[in-house]
Amino acid sequence: MLTLNNLSFSYKKNKTSHKVFDGLNLAFGRGFNVVLGPNGAGKSTLLKAIFGLLDYDGNILYGKESITHMDTENKIKLMSYLPQMDVDISALTVLEMVILGRLPELKSKVSDEDLNIVMDTLESLNIASLAARNFSELSGGQKKLVFIAQTLVRNPKLILLDEPVNSLDLQKQLELCQLLQKIVGRQGVDIIVVIHDINLAARYAQHVVIIDEKGSVHSSGKPGDVITSQMLKEVYGVIANLTYDEKGVPTVSPICSVRKV
Repeated sequence: MLTLNNLSFSYKKNKTSHKVFDGLNLAFGRGFNVVLGPNGAGKSTLLKAIFGLLDYDGNILYGKESITHMDTENKIKLMSYLPQMDVDISALTVLEMVILGRLPELKSKVSDEDLNIVMDTLESLNIASLAARNFSELSGGQKKLVFIAQTLVRNPKLILLDEPVNSLDLQKQLELCQLLQKIVGRQGVDIIVVIHDINLAARYAQHVVIIDEKGSVHSSGKPGDVITSQMLKEVYGVIANLTYDEKGVPTVSPICSVRKV
């Protein structure tokens, strides 16, 4: 699916620089991928690099096609990207906000197909009842779901989501992860999600990538193979108990930090 070859990137400010990645090599799996790691590991930076928002060294491939050398128009057709964002004010309705996600496909007017895709997406996220509401009237969690709908209606081949469950209540977190699983199975889309909730990743991801505080790949693979007590101690600095359900899905119960306070 997506392969990163010798990826290097540093943030530069004034005359100093902060190296985030240095010769990073990584292969994602097909389907639902989750990137885990501590704060400052470079998870959000990784998504920005994949979408082409950063001037990095190295090469990023989707299959055999180089995203690094792809023009902007084709990148937009290939990928949807939802960054962390906090937009509170808009004069548009929810329906109008989500239709904007169809811009690359829109012609002189909105077609019935466009409206059907938008309404089906709102239904799948259980927010169809909000279609006529003004975006500015919504709660933070509802606004997040509108942005997610706007991302999904474009029918891309690759979806990048940066902490999409933030500000969502527990039920909506589970529903969103279930929806992403369905999209992968129904539409054959590949998804890369950055989240902090290890238990959500363990339950829903097909492939997990663990990035450590140095911006290196600690491990990657199936959730049950990479979410271990040793990884939690080495990467997150915590002691934790792991239990497994009948399907072998691990659940993490943190006990304490390895650091003395």
